[in-house]
Amino acid sequence: MKKILNIFLCAGVALAAHAQEADSTAVTTVANPNYIDEVVWVVGDEAILRSDIEMSRMQAEQEGVTWNGDPDCRIPEQLAVQKLFLEQAAMDSLEVTESEIMQGVDQQINAWIQMVGSKEKLEEYRKQSVAQMRSDLHDEFKNRELIQRMRRKLVEDVKVTPADVRDYYRDMPQDSLPWVPTTVEVQIITMQPRIPIDEVNRVKDKLRDFTERVQSGRTSFSTLARLYSEDTGSAAQGGELGYTGRGMLDPSFAAVAFNLSDPKKISKIVESEYGFHIIQLIDKRGDKINCRHILMKPKVSQSDIDSTMVHMRVLTEDLNNKKFQFEDVVSLLSDDKDTKNNRGLMSNNSENGRTSKFEMKDLPTEVARRVENLIVGEVSQPFTMVNARGKTVCAIVKLKNRTEAHRANMQEDFQMLSDKVLNKRREDKVREWVKNKIKSTYVKMDERYQNCDFEYEGWVR
Repeated sequence: MKKILNIFLCAGVALAAHAQEADSTAVTTVANPNYIDEVVWVVGDEAILRSDIEMSRMQAEQEGVTWNGDPDCRIPEQLAVQKLFLEQAAMDSLEVTESEIMQGVDQQINAWIQMVGSKEKLEEYRKQSVAQMRSDLHDEFKNRELIQRMRRKLVEDVKVTPADVRDYYRDMPQDSLPWVPTTVEVQIITMQPRIPIDEVNRVKDKLRDFTERVQSGRTSFSTLARLYSEDTGSAAQGGELGYTGRGMLDPSFAAVAFNLSDPKKISKIVESEYGFHIIQLIDKRGDKINCRHILMKPKVSQSDIDSTMVHMRVLTEDLNNKKFQFEDVVSLLSDDKDTKNNRGLMSNNSENGRTSKFEMKDLPTEVARRVENLIVGEVSQPFTMVNARGKTVCAIVKLKNRTEAHRANMQEDFQMLSDKVLNKRREDKVREWVKNKIKSTYVKMDERYQNCDFEYEGWVR
């Protein structure tokens, strides 16, 4: 925890950017009145302070970032390049809306709250209210988003053709081609054990009791959420979800939450894919809502799990004996909403987009254990797992395809090679733009940086 807090402290301080006029040469910091800050670089109309560089260094050290070169030179250069993007974004009239800034800042603060345990602990550690943190983070988030949008704009016209990919593959030495790890395609059927009505009623009675305790003033909603909510992501924050759009919530949950208008009242019991909830409104802001909730999940008995596993063992035997087609059984019996309409095929949201191919390390642990020893076309024995919605289910998987680790080739890895060529061309386009932008931008730096070995030429005039 100490290491996490240290990383958080450095990141938080670095995000509280010091906005200074370019002609300022020294400033006394608020945090330490005996420390004199100074402007060490000027890029266009923007200043880079010594404190900006030091905070970036501290954050990088905490996160284990390594630098290709002397960090005393590369860190201020990196900040200077960011100034170039911001200047161009202003010239091109790129904008980030207040709604987008608000959402990004809230997501960052909610992530920090989860790291330290509660909003109160966060405020105590930072010695700031959450409102003050939002104010400090506002401009930094805006600038970060503007930089990303400017980079995307610079490369939006960069394309690659199949001929470009073939040329890349032909010209690349075979031993330099990317190594593609083993990938698999997996189909899955899940069945949720029956939950007795008595267990559902037990959960509802508990939630009704919570509602009565809050409305009678005997305890607070947030206290009960910390003690009893089974949503591990929000329980530590007293059930608070932070400002969230309708599309980010379960439809049944959103329908009730967005109709709340009185923060003193508790919602009716809501059933979602995750279990049963009660909800308390905190605030509405534009098209977003901040609310608390308590989630409780009916428990599945071992006898019900055993009963479901018996049925799935028979099903596995019939599938391996080719009595039924796996895809037909998916549409009839599977409870997995994410794969039911895709013939049971699991999908992987990778950095290169949505794909059906998984590296073994990217599969859910229980699925990977079963797939590892299957041959293509074989169906596993049934097993239990906790699905993405936190529910215990019984499952079987079929190995649809396996591609062993190999050097990239045009037949099996065309899309991966195409992405690689595209990314390289985008990087080259951005680098060329930075080189030209430096030439046309006013740059002044402290003499201590005059002899640096920079990544880009042209900084020193």
